[in-house]
Amino acid sequence: MSHAFDPARTALLTIDLQNDFLDPKGAYGRAGQTADEILPLPGRIRPVADALRAKGGSYVSAQFTLVPHQGRDPLIAPHLKELRPFLGRGDFEPGAWGHHLVDTLQPADFTVEKINYSAFYQTRLEYILRHIGADTLIVGGIVTNGGVASTLRDAHLRGLHTIMLSDGCAAFRQEVHDATLVSLGSVTEIMTCAQATDMILA
Repeated sequence: MSHAFDPARTALLTIDLQNDFLDPKGAYGRAGQTADEILPLPGRIRPVADALRAKGGSYVSAQFTLVPHQGRDPLIAPHLKELRPFLGRGDFEPGAWGHHLVDTLQPADFTVEKINYSAFYQTRLEYILRHIGADTLIVGGIVTNGGVASTLRDAHLRGLHTIMLSDGCAAFRQEVHDATLVSLGSVTEIMTCAQATDMILA
């Protein structure tokens, strides 16, 4: 895919790299719902963020959010409640420790609260990208076949050039991750975190 890459017009976007997903004390960790492929992601992505900022780009963290209702019971979509029955009060709640971006990647330049798979759905992400003049989006995070794939497709529909970090995202099963990389090959450029870092610093 030919594209005139300019780091200053590029944003790194991470999807759902939060304490409630990754930390053993978070909602998923307490429920034993984790994967070895997910835990190294923040450390792999950090050099991309550092390189991009050094060249004038920006880092946006999209963070999954469960909106608390009366008594702080969260609003949870029925399909998610069926998939993840362990989610409850305080999980992914705005301002709570579990909702925060993991320490390895803090601080982000912008934070977007997302309530569905795509980071564009009913969020201020598109507003931010337009106002900082970004025409390229580098995407990593979890899960490859969920939030990452949905966001990449939505970015493509908006005319943004995208780069998917092949080792900067992960799924709960490796075969699902691999299949998603194949299916997105016609939508996005794909490279490793190291390759993206080298491209930014070139």
